Amino acid sequence: MDSEAEKLKEKILEAQKEADIAALYVLEQDANEFFDENTLHGYYQNILDLALERLTDTLEAHVRMDMQEVQDFATVRALYEYAIEHYSSGSSEDAAALFEVLSGLTNDSKFSDALKIHWQAAKEGISLNDFIALIADVNATGDAGTFYISAFTKEAQKLLNNSKTTEDNG
Repeated sequence: MDSEAEKLKEKILEAQKEADIAALYVLEQDANEFFDENTLHGYYQNILDLALERLTDTLEAHVRMDMQEVQDFATVRALYEYAIEHYSSGSSEDAAALFEVLSGLTNDSKFSDALKIHWQAAKEGISLNDFIALIADVNATGDAGTFYISAFTKEAQKLLNNSKTTEDNG
């Protein structure tokens, strides 16, 4: 193995030892360049394990994650990617549960509101493809740069209104 790959492994091990999810995301592009698929799977699994550990600590402490704090931001990103992975594989119930937790996890109201829409769509069994085609506004330019789906069509409000009506009648 060449010295660049060795240096990358050292940086990754140091980030893992420090439980530095943000640093692991910074190294992500290099990891994708140097590692085979099996090694990459382990890399992403480690990010997820660290994020789940931080999630547990946050929930036990009864605090919210601060999206301005780099480790909290990276943790939320990892958990969102995990929820989307469940959603894309057809595990709507698991995705809905994760979206529900994420919707109340941070101090960012825009993120929270967006995740409530994700949660409701997954809860109602709307596939990820239909969510993207019908509810997400993939053509919106104002929300560029977020790691999560943050712009929605008018269908999103209908989804939330239907949810509210169902809860009120239930």
